Amino acid sequence: MEMAIDTIWVLLATFLVFLMHAGFTMVETGFTRAKNAGNIIMKNFAGYSSGVLVYTAVGFAIMFGVSSSGVFGTSGFFVNDTFDHLGLTVPTYAFLIFQTVFAATAATIVSGAMAERTKFSAYLLYTLAITAIIYPVVGHWVWGGGWLDDLGFIDFAGSTVVHSVGGWAALVGASVLGARKGKFTKDGTPNAIPGHSITLGALGVFILWFGWFGFNPGSTLSGLDLSIASIAVTTNISAAAGAVVAMMLSSWRYGKPDVGLTLNGALAGLVAITAGCADVNILGAMMIGAGSGILIIFGVEFIERVLHVDDPVGAIAVHGICGIYGTLMVGVFAIDGGLLYGGGIALLGVQAIGVIAVAIWTLTTTFVLFKALKATVGLRVSVKEEEDGLDLSEHGMEAYADFVQRGSEISY
Repeated sequence: MEMAIDTIWVLLATFLVFLMHAGFTMVETGFTRAKNAGNIIMKNFAGYSSGVLVYTAVGFAIMFGVSSSGVFGTSGFFVNDTFDHLGLTVPTYAFLIFQTVFAATAATIVSGAMAERTKFSAYLLYTLAITAIIYPVVGHWVWGGGWLDDLGFIDFAGSTVVHSVGGWAALVGASVLGARKGKFTKDGTPNAIPGHSITLGALGVFILWFGWFGFNPGSTLSGLDLSIASIAVTTNISAAAGAVVAMMLSSWRYGKPDVGLTLNGALAGLVAITAGCADVNILGAMMIGAGSGILIIFGVEFIERVLHVDDPVGAIAVHGICGIYGTLMVGVFAIDGGLLYGGGIALLGVQAIGVIAVAIWTLTTTFVLFKALKATVGLRVSVKEEEDGLDLSEHGMEAYADFVQRGSEISY
């Protein structure tokens, strides 16, 4: 009976996390221009589909296979093992599909930061590399019994494993790729390039917020673990705090509350709490969310105005900066071992080691990956293809064909 309850819970959480891919698709589509909407949808859909295959064949084994080094697994490719060493209370296949819906998320984060100018073929290749190797190695360190797990590193549901891996990769990819045409003036001043549908963006954020109740509470892997209630509460509180603070800060800084930044504030709060959702109380969750609401405003400004990196959807700030921040805040707000609860700096030090190690691994591997793609298949579409839109150049279609001006005629 216990295994049945746990299995049902894990599968329910899996289906919620799967829905998050629809959320990512809507956010990225809404925050970019209409002429690239079909391309964004295709990248998210094809990326998830191909990611499922390669993660099942290779990534799951690297992440959770038996390892003597603590660096990566070496058994269970194509899931040809029982994985009894994990001590699961659910069938291996239930655990597999739960981890699979997580796996493609890191590559999806990169897609948003590199939107509107990346070749579809290059996107598929880097998605496969991230899902098969780069992400699973980090996952093994933390969740597969690897060396960071042995140190006592805490990342309950993936602020670092999923989100900062995606954030670091997005930073490298967007830097190697270069900015969209017209994004920066000659002196480096960023120009706003508004997305075509804040409505789709908002829908995507609500879907993601909903799916996060599978992402975080589902990581208990047990429907009998009553902490799922407190995890859901801390998740919800942090998202709300992130949204409210981003709304207030953007209003103070820019004169009016910014819709896009407020939406990203909620996502920032969700990303930040993901590491410590099972280890902090309501006050800690509120503080973590509030901090992420501040970071998303200044993070977006820093990435654009200082680094001169073009990130159409704010993915680097949301997932990278706030993923790092949330991971470190476990060392401050964790009830057991946190700095504010008499635990000293030991846990904070371990969290910092994990953040630095994952940064070094991800920055190095993705730099090699994107440089190799740029030198071989090519990473970026031509100027004309970018101007025409990737829907036409990459897929031979228009997402909004009924709303396109044709000669002297306009169809609605």
